[in-house]
Amino acid sequence: MVSAPEALERLREGNLRFATNVRDSDTLQHQTRRAELAAGQQPFAIILGCSDSRVPAEIVFDQGLGDLFVIRVAGNIVAPSQVGSVEFAAARFGTRLVVVLGHSQCGAVVATLEELQRPTENQSRNLQAIVDRVRPSVEGLLATDLRHDMEALVSHGVRANIRASVSHLRHGSPVLEQLIQKEDLRVVGAEYTLETGVVEFFDA
Repeated sequence: MVSAPEALERLREGNLRFATNVRDSDTLQHQTRRAELAAGQQPFAIILGCSDSRVPAEIVFDQGLGDLFVIRVAGNIVAPSQVGSVEFAAARFGTRLVVVLGHSQCGAVVATLEELQRPTENQSRNLQAIVDRVRPSVEGLLATDLRHDMEALVSHGVRANIRASVSHLRHGSPVLEQLIQKEDLRVVGAEYTLETGVVEFFDA
């Protein structure tokens, strides 16, 4: 079993390789591991990330087949199916690190802020479900001076949304709470910057 600190370091090193355009030859060779992995998996980290096409976790962290258990949903929101997926991987595979990976200029955060400022008529209930998940973490920002600066508002909103998802995973699941208390499971937040390719971890 890979410990949470070791897993975090592996992710940091992988992202550094990605951001500096230096791929790990071992990562590329992982493509030959298909037969080995058919018998089972032991991912060293769980990534709950955004569905944005520009933020594929395996590439951003320069990892290969079987390394990461990835859950992707618009806005890296936490709903029951995402919680269940994290619980499954943490309990079944013994994975000890969970990373909520958001990113700069997140469209789900932007859409939520726009909806709060200018509500849309006849909004798709499915899209509304995403907005409703993001809303609590960003709504309070509109009562501050940030509302006059959309760029800053979105930037703070992205961080607030990541932290809300981290908190939900830490405190909204008895299964995960027990693993955190008894088996050193760690849940941390991280933000990927589209312009640089760098992931910044926080609450780690």
